Amino acid sequence: MGDKQIKGNRNGTFSSSLGFVIACVGSAVGLGNIWMFPYRVGQYGGAAFLIPYLLFTFLFGWVGLSGEFAIGRLARTGTIGSYEYCFARRGRKKLGAALSWIPLLGSLGIAIGYAGILGWALRSLAGSVTGELLTADVEAFFHQASGSFGSVPWHVAIVVLVGLVLMFGVTKGIEKVSKVLMPLFFGLFLILAVWVAFLPGAAEGYKFLFVPEWRALLRVDTWVMAMGQAFFSLSITGSGMIVYGAYLGKEADIPRASLRTALFDTLAALLSGLAIMPAVFAYGVDVTRGPSLMFIALPTVFQRMPFGRAFAVFFFISVAFAGITSLINMFEAVTESWQSHFGLGRKTAVLICSAITLAAGLFLEAEPRVGSWLDFITIVVVPIGAVLGAVSIYYVLGWDNIRRELDEGRKKPVSRAFGQTAKLVYVPLTVLILILGFIYKGIG
Repeated sequence: MGDKQIKGNRNGTFSSSLGFVIACVGSAVGLGNIWMFPYRVGQYGGAAFLIPYLLFTFLFGWVGLSGEFAIGRLARTGTIGSYEYCFARRGRKKLGAALSWIPLLGSLGIAIGYAGILGWALRSLAGSVTGELLTADVEAFFHQASGSFGSVPWHVAIVVLVGLVLMFGVTKGIEKVSKVLMPLFFGLFLILAVWVAFLPGAAEGYKFLFVPEWRALLRVDTWVMAMGQAFFSLSITGSGMIVYGAYLGKEADIPRASLRTALFDTLAALLSGLAIMPAVFAYGVDVTRGPSLMFIALPTVFQRMPFGRAFAVFFFISVAFAGITSLINMFEAVTESWQSHFGLGRKTAVLICSAITLAAGLFLEAEPRVGSWLDFITIVVVPIGAVLGAVSIYYVLGWDNIRRELDEGRKKPVSRAFGQTAKLVYVPLTVLILILGFIYKGIG
């Protein structure tokens, strides 16, 4: 690939910078925003936690997302082709292709586990609509849904839905769906946040989230967890955001789009906290993290509150929207690379990706299995992919080469500080995140 660029991508391009940002926000906003962020804010210092979190979100959005978008747009292709492009500069194109499979398998690995969890969410949505979730033993309902082969029809429905969206390409599929689902996600969560504000006892939830415990800033764990939450929330994986960059026009200001993506992802996380924690505290339900918060604690709240059925329907629709837009990105990263690298047709690549995701995921539906699977992917595979992405962009390809792409679409060139921050701060931090993930057994 070397100096020669692919002039366009067979799958099309985003119709506008706004459409691109909305799609990227859809990718970034996922289940971690909903079930982990509110808990971590309260656990690690309330408003004090937001200081390091916002600092890391700005840093990772500014140079991390920008780098991945830029290499995708420069190479005009996704994961495999972009790594080949970087390493071809050093005469090591085949090495780049080989290494690219690590972040690519990270995207596929997350998709395999994520689709199953979204199957649980879809089943909970159906239970909310019929009223079954509001009358059943919540724990029994969840354990049945998350048991071995417990949500097969819902799991299949999720994979089929995402596959159908991707078959329509970028503008008609990814962008159009994201433009509908993400505004609805924000709208529904805003309604929920206003709704729960009037519940008796909701003030305790706001205290949990926002009363600062300044001493928390002196604890290493606070900074570690803030860094991990910010990094993984923005979907910096060395794969997914690269493919969206490949569909971006030259007129777009990449650093600006990256910061807008980080901003809306942060707003989504805060909105989730405002919708969830006041309700949980109002009804004295245990504040937990992970699936138990979303699938056990909150449905217990819905059973006790006025108009709980409507609240449950709104909530699980929002969860489904957030999850589907993230899953679309994971599928697209894999699909585009297989199209480009193996010369497959669009539909063939989508079908293969869907079949592998479903075939593997069905055997991982049980909560302990999918939990162990996602732990391995997010602690080992994804961080290694992120490190490879950062090193490939800012060191293998080099700052001078990526800087020219970052300057495209801007009125002013990116500052010298951008390059220094990327090489001397961002890249080492990706390595640190990998190491800390092993030490803490997961920080994202």
